[in-house]
Formats: sequence, structure tokens, C-alpha cells
Amino acid sequence: MPHPWIPSALLATACAFMPLAHADNKALAVDEMEAYLEFVDYGGGVIFAEQIPADEWKKMLVIDARDAGQFAKGHIPGAVNMDWRQVLAKRQSIPKDKPVLVYCNTGSLSAQAGFALRVAGWDNVRVLQGGMEEWKAKGGFDAAARATRASTH
Repeated sequence: MPHPWIPSALLATACAFMPLAHADNKALAVDEMEAYLEFVDYGGGVIFAEQIPADEWKKMLVIDARDAGQFAKGHIPGAVNMDWRQVLAKRQSIPKDKPVLVYCNTGSLSAQAGFALRVAGWDNVRVLQGGMEEWKAKGGFDAAARATRASTH
């Protein structure tokens, strides 16, 4: 049974990456996703802005998974733009040896991109819960410091 926050459409999307002529590859992809879902913890690689100290942002590859037009209108400083549908095609440019954070506007598209990467073997990928909207609302790079100050009062 799929994890509650992973829409069943995501499984269909992941299968769509495989050519129709390769039914065995589709079955293998589904088996890999099933194994991943059995193993992954409840959060599935999701992280909140307030869990990321300001000095950690510069140590990560931050991927804005929105389209180029949205990215051009504004993005998290230092982020690279990689449309969510392209993360597997561009996976050679995504490191496995440092933290990777994927975000979109609200978290739904980045969740799909993050899921695809994690199933493909990137266990260093986290999805920014709530996306850019929640990141801005919580204080951006200062979200962790704000959360700490708020909890001490």
C-alpha cells in the first residue's frame, strides 16, 4: 500500500518514465518503488525550513523544481533551476556526497522529483516541506533561528 502522502498518481508518473515496450522494466521499477516505500521512514525525506540552520544552506545543492518562468520571478538564493520532470534526465549533475534539497511552490512537484531521485539511489535528497511559500512565511534562511527564538519564550 502506498505511503499516505505519496499520491497513487506519483507511482503512475514514475512508471511513465519507462518505455511501454519494456514491461519487464516497468515491473522492476514498480518493485523498486515498493521496496523503497517499505523501507522509507514516515517523513520520506521531507524537511521543514526551521530544521535547516542558516549556515547549512550554503553546504547544500538546492534545486528549484519549478519551471524556468517561475524561477525567473523569484527563487531561494543559490538555487539551481531543474524542472521536476527533468531530475532523472539530469541526475549526473546531482551529487550523492552532499545534501540536496528540492523545492517548488508548495511541495507537491518537488515531492515527486525527490521521490524519483530517492528511488534512483539518492539517499541524500530532502524535500522542503511547504515549498518556497512556506520557506518565505517562516523567515527564509532565518527560519531555524526564528523557530528557536519562538520556542524559548
